[in-house]
Amino acid sequence: MWRYLRAMSSIVTLSEFIMERQADFPYASGDLSRLLADIGIASKIVNHKVNKAGLQDILGAMESTNVQGETQMKLDVFADQALLNAVRWGGQVCGAASEENERYFAFDTETCRKSKYVILFDPLDGSSNIDVNVSIGTIFSVFRRKSSVGDLANVNDFLQRGAEQVAAGYVIYGSSTMLVYTTGHGVNGFTLEPSIGEFCLSHENMRIPEDGKIYSINEGNLYTCSKGVQTYVDWCRQNDKKTSRPYSARYIGSLVADFHRNLIKGGIYIYPGTEKNPEGKLRLQYECNPLAFIAEQAGGLATDGKQRIMDLQPKELHQRTPLFIGSKNMVERVHQMIAEYDQAEIKN
Repeated sequence: MWRYLRAMSSIVTLSEFIMERQADFPYASGDLSRLLADIGIASKIVNHKVNKAGLQDILGAMESTNVQGETQMKLDVFADQALLNAVRWGGQVCGAASEENERYFAFDTETCRKSKYVILFDPLDGSSNIDVNVSIGTIFSVFRRKSSVGDLANVNDFLQRGAEQVAAGYVIYGSSTMLVYTTGHGVNGFTLEPSIGEFCLSHENMRIPEDGKIYSINEGNLYTCSKGVQTYVDWCRQNDKKTSRPYSARYIGSLVADFHRNLIKGGIYIYPGTEKNPEGKLRLQYECNPLAFIAEQAGGLATDGKQRIMDLQPKELHQRTPLFIGSKNMVERVHQMIAEYDQAEIKN
């Protein structure tokens, strides 16, 4: 018991870490600290349900679809409500937008009207994997509001470039549950310690290797992608000892899980435009911007194949974009090939 207590004394919890770093936060006043703590609490609630998914009647699909036209899973709906309730009653945001809902929510309470932030989130990324017990996650993005304090939030609060984010993060529900976030001062990861019910600092100052040996893409769609993307994947498959190729293909089909692996080990995640979906399928505001912020803070890159993700100006709440994200040198190489081969294809 004494050894356990001694080990525990060196543990830094998420709440402690947030308070210690509060001075790093833009416009520090404690509001952002409390918001991050609220997200941590909501993710514990979701994690509890995820862990009991095989024992309770929360597996499977609903009869409804979300705004994307996708069949909603029962856990999708639960996670969406858990996060909305946490940020609404926490009072640290004036509004929220979720991938599961067509419109944003403007919270009409005195406390929320006076708050400085809005939040956007994907409550349960990779939810099609729920029934087969594959890792899934929650992704979130925080902005300072554009509307006047005291007014109701409006759509312009949510249609901001990723470069204007003040915080972003994700929670991955896997063999262990981890929360990873950034406020623009590096990336830190926290693992949920079930015995005490706390997220504890486990991955301090996370850095993605500049090069990697993993590429992640749905190769079933490869030949409906542009020539540049096809050429890059073919290059990854080629045998070349000097560059440690061929690379390993790893694709879970859950964005958070694929990104998390590559963040730690090095690699590139690719979800390009296709003939059927020229703008890709990932949502700029709920998935790409927050992960791009984390990638850049960890030393990586994130683009749409032509320009930086966080420079894109969203025109609508559920805007989609292609995504190339991960190790710096790998993203730069696929960029070069897209520029070379796709431009040649246009000329011909």
